[in-house]
Amino acid sequence: MTHDAWLPIPLDEFTDLPEGLNYLFWDGDQEFPGDPADCAVYVVPYMKRQDVKVRPLVGMRNVRLIQTLTAGVDDMIAALDRIAPGVPLCNARGVHEASTAELALALTLASLRGIPGFVRAQQQEHWQSGFHQALADKSVLIVGYGAIGAAVEDRLVPFECARVARVARSGRASARGLVHPLTELPNLLPEADVVILSTPLTDTTRGLVNAEFLARMKDGALLVNVARGPVVDTKALLAELESGRLTAALDVTDPEPLPAGHPLWQAPGVLISPHVGGPTSAFLPRARRLVVEQLNRYMNREPLRNVILTTGSTDN
Repeated sequence: MTHDAWLPIPLDEFTDLPEGLNYLFWDGDQEFPGDPADCAVYVVPYMKRQDVKVRPLVGMRNVRLIQTLTAGVDDMIAALDRIAPGVPLCNARGVHEASTAELALALTLASLRGIPGFVRAQQQEHWQSGFHQALADKSVLIVGYGAIGAAVEDRLVPFECARVARVARSGRASARGLVHPLTELPNLLPEADVVILSTPLTDTTRGLVNAEFLARMKDGALLVNVARGPVVDTKALLAELESGRLTAALDVTDPEPLPAGHPLWQAPGVLISPHVGGPTSAFLPRARRLVVEQLNRYMNREPLRNVILTTGSTDN
């Protein structure tokens, strides 16, 4: 039986790891800390390229748990054909909600209130006053109402929005009201002043925000993306930005990282942050708590949290 657990957080930062596993630190270095075949629990390095994160998988013939420290797991799912059946892949639900929701609100406010223009004016020592949009009295549509979408709405509450509408893959009731199914999205888009994307990247959501989606948004609306870059058709978004009909605030892009010279950098009405929804001071304490809890559940043969799929399962 294999007993190694690869952790991307230095071992001396933990005080309560369960006994019974041989803990090895690996944060994506070229050299592996041990034989991948001896790894039972793989906690995937955070903020590394996909090729780095999936590199050891081919040798992990006996892995029993793969735990990411990200909310999205699309990059790992693409490489799971290397893993034997029956291995759970778990995400980091509970780690990133606060930070990502904060950024969604910050991008929304910065875009509406013209903060990027103030920064440019300050650099030129130019006093640039004028009227700007407020979030108050706006209608907001949250597309992707999971843990992050709900956290976004929690932070919208004090801002006196006229309405907050919610969309998820399937309709349901929530503590704050009705969650509409994705099929109702076309009817909701024309009513929204701000559309916030917080949906995972799946076959259904890839390219969801296409030319048709954008055309249904009202004139002057703001698109905020804290989900994944490929949820949005970049070419279609560029056309709307360059026409001046829509504005956007993007923490994620397609391609990503956005290369120098890409037209999105200079498009009018766009604010870009470099995929920083998760990496804040709130990350490490939450990530450590999740890792310790999952390791305890694994060692005690208890149900794991945040299971996204199990390899080889037809129910995925």
